[in-house]
Amino acid sequence: MSEPGAPSIGGARLRAIVEALVFAAEEPLTLDDLEDLFPDEGRETLQSALDDVAALWESPDRGLQVIRVAGGYRMTTRSELGEWVRALFRSRHRRRLSPAALETLAIVAYRQPITTPEIQAIRGTDPVGVLQNLLDKKLLRVVGRKKVVGKPILYGTTPEFLSHFGLDSLSDLPTLEEFGALAASLSLPAQGVLAARGGPFEEDDDTGPANDEEFEDATEDDTEREEDGDDS
Repeated sequence: MSEPGAPSIGGARLRAIVEALVFAAEEPLTLDDLEDLFPDEGRETLQSALDDVAALWESPDRGLQVIRVAGGYRMTTRSELGEWVRALFRSRHRRRLSPAALETLAIVAYRQPITTPEIQAIRGTDPVGVLQNLLDKKLLRVVGRKKVVGKPILYGTTPEFLSHFGLDSLSDLPTLEEFGALAASLSLPAQGVLAARGGPFEEDDDTGPANDEEFEDATEDDTEREEDGDDS
């Protein structure tokens, strides 16, 4: 925000700022909004910057446009491209996760690396179909095999998982206490997640790590995983 008595911004810099504000504003950006932000800029100067930004996006070769609506300015997609925008949202809607998938993801996120039998013990139902779906969506991955009889596959989350939920890293997940309230709102079995041991975010009384069981790094490809079948 401009300080009283500060030099006028003007020119290309002002247009760039106004363009960013039009893009970021949840509601149409009005001239009054700009006057509040730039009290030292004249109303005509601010209106000229808005007009310049709108003109910049007038080209039919662009996918976006700046239009006047409800007394302000808003950046929108061009109406003639609407079918492509609708197709994107239809596609994303089809990829919406089911409650079972969200439940399984929560268990894996907090207890990884984790095997199919361990997930089943928490959920109470066979998770094989849900796991395969999450693998196909690249939200989960095979991270290795647990060094026990049968060497069951261990699952963990992926960078796509972080991106899907807007996380920078696993440390950005809610704490287990916070997750309890979140799980209740989503009708997920928080008690199962909270009661299971060995998760990366659980504090143990022991001096060693929470999960000190050995496991082998994943070196097999998807074909090998499918051939293994029952030992997952």
